[in-house]
Amino acid sequence: MAYVLLRHRDIPDIDRIDVYKKNGGFEAFEKAVAAMQPGEVTEVVKASGLRGRGGAGFPTGMKWAFMDKNNWPHYVVANADESEPGTFKDREIMERNPFQFLEGVAIASYAVGANAAYVYLRGEFWQVARFLDEKIAEMEKAGFLGDKLFGTEYSLRIYTHLGAGAYICGEETALLESMEGKRGQPRVRPPFPPSYGLYGKPTVVNNVETLANVPFIVANGADAYRKYGTEKSPGVKVFSLSGNVNKPGNYELPLGATFRELIFEHGGGIPDGRKIKAIMPAGASSSLIIANDKALDTPMDYESVPDVGAQLGSASVIVVDDSVDMDWLINKTIEFFKHESCGKCTPCREGTYWMAHLTERIHSGEATMQDVDLLNDVARQIQGKTLCALGEFSTMAVVTAIERFPEDFEKRLASGDKHG
Repeated sequence: MAYVLLRHRDIPDIDRIDVYKKNGGFEAFEKAVAAMQPGEVTEVVKASGLRGRGGAGFPTGMKWAFMDKNNWPHYVVANADESEPGTFKDREIMERNPFQFLEGVAIASYAVGANAAYVYLRGEFWQVARFLDEKIAEMEKAGFLGDKLFGTEYSLRIYTHLGAGAYICGEETALLESMEGKRGQPRVRPPFPPSYGLYGKPTVVNNVETLANVPFIVANGADAYRKYGTEKSPGVKVFSLSGNVNKPGNYELPLGATFRELIFEHGGGIPDGRKIKAIMPAGASSSLIIANDKALDTPMDYESVPDVGAQLGSASVIVVDDSVDMDWLINKTIEFFKHESCGKCTPCREGTYWMAHLTERIHSGEATMQDVDLLNDVARQIQGKTLCALGEFSTMAVVTAIERFPEDFEKRLASGDKHG
C-alpha cells in the first residue's frame, strides 16, 4: 500500500517544495479554491468519513459545518500540541512531510472561510516551529499563500504559535486560551469553538494528522479515501507503537487492522520472547486491555476497541509485557497527570494528588487492601466531574488495572517489599 500520510517514506525529499509540487503538491488546494465552493469542500470531507485523529474521533466535515456563518472573522487552528505519552505521529508528519500538512491547513481554511490560520505547537517543538516557518515562507514565495490566490479573491496566511510546554493545552479550549495570552485552562462548554473560539470568533481546531488527510480527499474524492479502513472508520491511521516491543515506531495502516498485526507483524513482537500482558491503545490516557486472543484480534477502529474495554484515542499503542507490575505502571501514569493538571477543577487537582500518594504507598509495599479500595474510590469520584477530559484520563489506567489485574495488587500487598 502506498503511503497516504507518511509519503516521505516513499518519496525522498518530499519536504522540498519542488519535489512536493512534482508529486501533485498543492493541486488539491488549487482545485478547492479555483473550482469549488467552500461548502463543496466541506461536503467532500464529510462524505469521506474522515474523523478527528487527535483522540476524540469526531467527524471532521461535521465540525467544519458547525461554523457560525453570522459571526466573522473565522479562524483555523492546527493542534500540534502533541504531548500524550506514547504519541509521536504528528511530529514525524510535520518534520518529514510538512507541505501536505500545511496544504491541509490551507484547504480547511478555505472551506470554513478563514483568512488566517495558526499552527499551535507544544513549547518543546521550537525546532519544528522554526522549520515550519521556513516552509510557510516558501509557500508564500511560490504563490500558495498570500493575497488573491490562484487568481481569485481568496487570501490566506498561516502562522506558527509556540505554547509553553503544558499537556493541558492539547485540549482545544485550553489551547485557545493559551493563544490569547491567558493561562492554559479549559473553558466551560458550551459554547464550542465553531461558534465561540479564538478571540470569541468561530474557530475550527483540528489535529495535525487529521489535516494531513485532507489534500488526498480533495484531490481523489471521498470514495477513493473510503477504499481504506472500515465503513464507520474510513481511511488510514498512523499508529504510534511503543513499550515492550521489538520495533517501536510509527506505522501507517488502514483503520481496522488488528492489534496482533501491528504488534507482531509490524512491531516484531515482544523482546526476549516474553508474554504480552496488556495493551494501552491511547497512551497514558488509556484503559488497560487484557492482551488475550480476543483483544489481539480486535480491529483497531473507533467502533471495535470499546468492545474490549477501551478507546482507540490517538492510537498511541503502548505494549506491556509480563515483566511489568500494574502498581508500578499506574504510579507512573498518575505522576504524569498530577504534574500536568492545570488545577482549575478541584476533583482533578486534589484527586490526582491523592491518587499519587496512594499509588506510592501501594508500590512501596506499605499499603493494605483498604488503600487499594480507597484508590479506586478516589478515581471514581473524579470521573464525570471535570471541565475537560484530563481528570477522566488520569483515572483510566487506575480503575482498569485494579479491576482487570487484581493479582498484581494482591502480590504487592502480600510481599510488603519495595520493587524498583
